[in-house]
Amino acid sequence: MQPLRGILLKVLSVCMFMGMASLIKAASSQVPPGEAVFFRSFFAIPIILGWLALRGELKNGWKTANPMGHFWRGLIGTTAMGLGFTGLGLFPLPEVTAIGYAAPLLVVVFAAMFLNEQVGIFRLSAVALGMVGVLIVLSPRLSVGASMGISETLGAVVVLMGAVMAALAQVFVRKLVATEGTAAIVFWFSITSALLSLLTIPWGWVLPSAAAAAMLVLAGLLGGMGQIFLTSSYRFADASLVAPFDYSSMILALGIGYFIFDEVPTHTMILGAAVVILAGVLIIWREQRLGLKRAQQRKATGNVGS
Repeated sequence: MQPLRGILLKVLSVCMFMGMASLIKAASSQVPPGEAVFFRSFFAIPIILGWLALRGELKNGWKTANPMGHFWRGLIGTTAMGLGFTGLGLFPLPEVTAIGYAAPLLVVVFAAMFLNEQVGIFRLSAVALGMVGVLIVLSPRLSVGASMGISETLGAVVVLMGAVMAALAQVFVRKLVATEGTAAIVFWFSITSALLSLLTIPWGWVLPSAAAAAMLVLAGLLGGMGQIFLTSSYRFADASLVAPFDYSSMILALGIGYFIFDEVPTHTMILGAAVVILAGVLIIWREQRLGLKRAQQRKATGNVGS
């Protein structure tokens, strides 16, 4: 284990994904979400293939024993991406980022529902706390008032549904890792999402300007690099160590939103984001404690049997 290297790779992945989101947001006024999904997915493929070549897995790393599993994961993940990109065109970047933090919280619930994982009252309470934070972030969008149109309320629901679909996609990934390698999961998701995004052509694809096309291509390249950095970070450090660094994206989102998109965060958004982050950290802390306890139990069992 090389924990500092793992942390560095995790932070780099956060930077890559936030750069990708910023570019998608900048191009959202010209390009519909489905088209943005295509650019994000298609131009990540060369990066992933290069990564496989460097690891010596270009010949076999993409092979799969569960093609339908990849399809369903791709369908759910592509839907999540499309909803997320729609949200980037509707709301401030920090707000979309904060709502996105609901995804890992919802994974806890969905894992209990669909994977029969044991979830105790502590983690369920943390999930409930996190969802309260999400509601705080969303409250101005969901309130009924003269200044709040139906489009913003609908947009708030879209962003939240994106987080729900992202959580479901993670559940599918957890099922895939039982038979599939990481390289195959990353590769086939990019292929599947690129192909599925083509189905949105009848809903208004456009010929982007040179500037918008450049931003979308760069978004795809950054997304591919972010996925590689993220995957590699778990090779050098425990998940419980690097996971909290996901929340560094809020610092980047606040800075990018303020200086590039002129988005001034509200006190409500900051409060809600803080509550969601607290809930996420509590779950990570609990997972770490349970991991240590399981390790001690295995060690004790091994000592008894020796």
